[in-house]
Parts: sequence; C-alpha cells; structure tokens
Amino acid sequence: MDYSPALMTDMYEYTMLDATLRDGTANRKCVFEVYTRHLPEGRRYGVVAGIGRILDALEHFHLDDDDLRFLADRKVVSSQTLKWLENYHFSGSIKGYREGEMFFPNSPILQVEGTFGECTLLETLVLSMLNYDSAVASAASRMVSAAKDRPCMDMGGRRTNEWAAVAAARAAVIGGFKGTANLLAAQMYGLKAIGTAAHCFTLVHDCERDAFASQIAALGKNTTLLVDTYNIEEAVKTAVEVAGPELGGIRIDSGDLASLAQRVRNQLDALGATNTKITVTNDLDEYALAALQTAPVDSYGVGTMLVTGSGAPTCAMVYKLTERENADGVMQPVAKKSKDKASIPGRKLAYRSYEYNLADCEHVISGSEDQLAAYEPQDGWKDLLVTYVDHGEIDAQYQGHDAIMAAHEYRARALAELPITAQSLMKGEPVIPTETTVL
Repeated sequence: MDYSPALMTDMYEYTMLDATLRDGTANRKCVFEVYTRHLPEGRRYGVVAGIGRILDALEHFHLDDDDLRFLADRKVVSSQTLKWLENYHFSGSIKGYREGEMFFPNSPILQVEGTFGECTLLETLVLSMLNYDSAVASAASRMVSAAKDRPCMDMGGRRTNEWAAVAAARAAVIGGFKGTANLLAAQMYGLKAIGTAAHCFTLVHDCERDAFASQIAALGKNTTLLVDTYNIEEAVKTAVEVAGPELGGIRIDSGDLASLAQRVRNQLDALGATNTKITVTNDLDEYALAALQTAPVDSYGVGTMLVTGSGAPTCAMVYKLTERENADGVMQPVAKKSKDKASIPGRKLAYRSYEYNLADCEHVISGSEDQLAAYEPQDGWKDLLVTYVDHGEIDAQYQGHDAIMAAHEYRARALAELPITAQSLMKGEPVIPTETTVL
C-alpha cells in the first residue's frame, strides 16, 4: 500500500497547526517528551522498541497533492496552512533511549525538539509506534526470560491487524525472539523466517504418512512435522519411519504440553531419533513458558499473547510539551498541573547508576539547555540518551536489519544489568526507582 505517514495522525494536530500558524506561535522553538507515568500493573521494567520505525516513517513524512487535496476538501486547515505543508520537512532534532533499552516510569524515552508546528504533527505517529512496539518487546523479553534461552519464534500474525503483525515481528526480535513466521516482516527487516505446515496439510492428504512423505520430499528430512492432528504417538512413529532418525523436528500444538513433550522425547530417543528437536505452540505466554522449563522442549512458537503485549497492549506513553520559547524569545520550561497527570517541566538528561555492577537507580535531570550542558553526572553513571536526528539529519545506524540485531543484543545486556528480580513473573514494583532532579 502507498500511504502517507503524515496522515497517520489525529485531526487536532493539524487544526492546532492551523491555529498557531495564524497567531504566530507555530514557529516557537519547543521540546516535546515521550514518557510513561507507570508501567503495566505488576511489571518490573519495559523495553523500548519502535524508534527505528519512527525514523523510517520520518523519511517519508510529507504530504503529496492527494493528501493536501483531502485536507482542503474536508476543510481541516486553511489555504495558508496548506501552503506551509507543501514543503514540510522535519528539521528538528530527536534524542532518546536506545531500542532494546530498559525503561521505567518517567524515563524520558524520546525528546523531540523543533518548532511547535513541525513537532506537534509527529505526536500520534510517534506514540502509536512506541506504545505498541514497546508493549510487544516488553512481553517478548519476559517470555524469553521464562523460556530460559530456548529460542522463541513469533507466530502471532493471524491474531492482530496485518500491519501490526509486521511491527510485532520486528519488536519481538528486539525483545529477544529469534525469528518470525511473517514473510513481509522477514523481507522488510531481514529477519529469520520460520514455518512448515499446518493441520490442514495433514488433513488434505489421504493419510498422515502421505502428508509426512510429501513434506519431507519438498523440504527435506530436516523439516519439522506437526504430529498432533490425530494420535501423537502414532504420528511420531510414522514420522521417524518416513524420515528416519535424521528427522529435524516435530511440533506439538495441543494438550498438556509438558507431559506430551516428555513422552515424545522418550519415544523419539527409543526410535533412535535422539537429535530430533521438539517445538511446542498453542496459546503460550510467559507463565506457560515458565511452567515448561523442566520439560524437554527445544523451542517455542508464540502467537496471541505476544502480539497483544501479554495483557498489556500499550505502554500508556504520552507526548508532552516540556519547554517552549516565550514571547520574548527565551526558552521556558512548561508543565501540566492536571490531577494525576502533572508533568515535569524542562528538557531532560537520563542516567543509570550501579552498585556492584547492578543497576540501582534511574536518574532524570531536568533543566535549561545551559544547565544541562554544564551538568556533570557522578562517576560510573551510564548515559541513556543517544541522538537519532540532528537538525533534520537522520542517523542511519539506527535503521534497518543491523539496528534490529544490535537492539536484540543490547536488550540482553541491559536486562542482565538489572537486579535479578526484574525477571520475576510475580507482580511487583519497578525493579529500580526513578529519581528526578530539577536544576
């Protein structure tokens, strides 16, 4: 589909732009910040994902003639604003947490700096990508921890919107997954693609033996055969008869997975197929994966619970103005004082401190540009912010396949730096506190 990221937004962003262009405030320099006030209930940490997709979208964030005509026909904005939009190009700067980084309440995950007009248009797109992708990556990270390093694969495409499926596959790999069943995601991002056959493949053949023989003829003995269409014990026996002890793997998609995996492992070993791998699927989540830790399972396919954030499909991130140029041309911190929604004024620095090589606190420092430039963190504090866009120039190292793989590795290191209680599936508070200092 050919579409404009500039219309993946809420109408009020364009009406605000229109009004501020009329009154002259659209050109005021501003700093917007993305953060979450709280983690999903009981979660110990979150994982940042989606920034690479934001950068990809930013490259194409402009309106063509059809888009401008749509805004004009709907009378969304004035002719003056349409003229301004003809040449729209984000010329500001963006910095934030790395993809794969841990985040906590009030972490300044992303900061967008530019004029009010150019920054306000990005709000919905930024939030939709960060909220969903980070929710999936956070769930994936919990699942990978529960799986105890046995590979997890994304099989959730059929359980969500077709475009969300592509985003979820990317976010899952950042969260620690090893591959995806979604071919478009594999093509777009260079991800490992996985998949062999479903139950319908067995059912369309006259018997299970014919189905297995057909699959092996097409894909080779290293393929994975689905063995729970009829009787698992008979299917495993037939699979080894057809493929021999070199059979690559079998998949179980129903029943008591732990008990079945144990029986199947013993049966495979007795048949001489000692190297045949066992994959299990069927509505897995982090709790089911934890329950399978002692079962002889080699890999997992996860679907519904992955693409829905395992019960937390959003991170409740918000995009708030924290600093703006006043009528005198001076940058001034601003904040909401709304009940239960108050924000922290000013642009931010973010660091993480450590004791005995384990993170013990997130430090958020708020102040003016000059104050932050002069700020000196304590020895050993880790700077959590990187620059993604510098005056309109996107840093390409944070886009594409290599960036995803770097985020995949970074997440594992960042999680290992947190206290081990971060990996607990029991409900609890964020594993480290966030301390905010206003200079």
